[in-house]
Amino acid sequence: MPGSRMMVGVLGAGAMGSGIAHVAAAAGHDVLLGDVAADAVTRARAGIAAALARDVTKGRMTQDASDAALARIHDAGDLSAGCAAFSACGLVIEAVAENLAVKTALFTQLEAAVSDDCILATNTSSLAVAAIAGPCRRPERVLGIHFFNPAELMPLVEIIPALTTAHDVTIAARTLLDSWRKITVIARDTPGFIVNRVARPFYGESLRLLEEGVADATTIDWAMRDLAGFRMGPFELMDFIGNDINFAVTQSVYDGFFQDPRYRPSIIQRRLVDAGFWGRKRRRGFYDYHDGAVKPEPTRDATVGQAIVDRVLAMLINEAIDAVHLRVASPADIELSMTKGVNYPRGLLAWGDQIGPATVLRQLDALHAEYGEDRYRASVLLRRRVKAGQGLSA
Repeated sequence: MPGSRMMVGVLGAGAMGSGIAHVAAAAGHDVLLGDVAADAVTRARAGIAAALARDVTKGRMTQDASDAALARIHDAGDLSAGCAAFSACGLVIEAVAENLAVKTALFTQLEAAVSDDCILATNTSSLAVAAIAGPCRRPERVLGIHFFNPAELMPLVEIIPALTTAHDVTIAARTLLDSWRKITVIARDTPGFIVNRVARPFYGESLRLLEEGVADATTIDWAMRDLAGFRMGPFELMDFIGNDINFAVTQSVYDGFFQDPRYRPSIIQRRLVDAGFWGRKRRRGFYDYHDGAVKPEPTRDATVGQAIVDRVLAMLINEAIDAVHLRVASPADIELSMTKGVNYPRGLLAWGDQIGPATVLRQLDALHAEYGEDRYRASVLLRRRVKAGQGLSA
């Protein structure tokens, strides 16, 4: 990779792309930001300017530094004829829609434009990096660099080498992102990587509880927020992310694991997506966000609430220890990912140790016996740790 102050290209000027451009520019890089939509870069620069202004107001940055960062972001111009504008970049990060055909076509164009030592990265949250890199002439320089939204505020970045990615490319990318003051973790190229895989039960099991009528959405949110300590309840968070996006990631992980029932999407959420009830951005999701709408009150029943927390946590902890078992990432990186990527109150492995691995296993085995579904199968590593009297974070 060229020097630490090389030009960084960002393809896609939506929320993620503009956030990545913001981070790179604030770190001192000239940034070439491009998008096929004619006014996307203009809108992105306005958003970045507003975010930088907030940093100045809050004392996180001087006005001179803010002005300099904004001046380092340049418009790539018309991309209809290809990606030649990115020829001088040492790193290009793609942040377009989660569509494999679109991404592979884009990487083919990029390869024809950039130098041989330019690193090409995808910000995909759920697609296989190998599938994006595979058609490339030089797949060894392609990897995943997955930021979390908003990129300028969220500290975690998942680095995902594909089977074809050269080791020195992975090291160079991680070193660069570390210099941007990001917390980096290495994830295997498996569906959902770390965060979007391990976090699925937070949404999926909460949706299952709603489907079964165990409690309504407001009560489940209350239990997970006020009793378990999560910053947002699952339904609040799905509305915030967007049900269209959350459902698409769940569907992608489910398909990526060949319809493993642990990741099965919810019919309730699918119907919200079908109806256009995508959450806050559409002013209607699990909750109504129109002016004057009143949010329902939860049923603050401690017994019901604790049962909700126990069930969702057992599934989350099981997913985390299974990710360790299948070497998705190191235990330390899994803990970092969940606390820094999605702001969980504590690492799931440590949480499992606090509850007691044997208790978690009993909860899962009881669910499996009651439902008879493979969805509730306990990880073999959880069983081994319980049998050996070991903790999950050991």
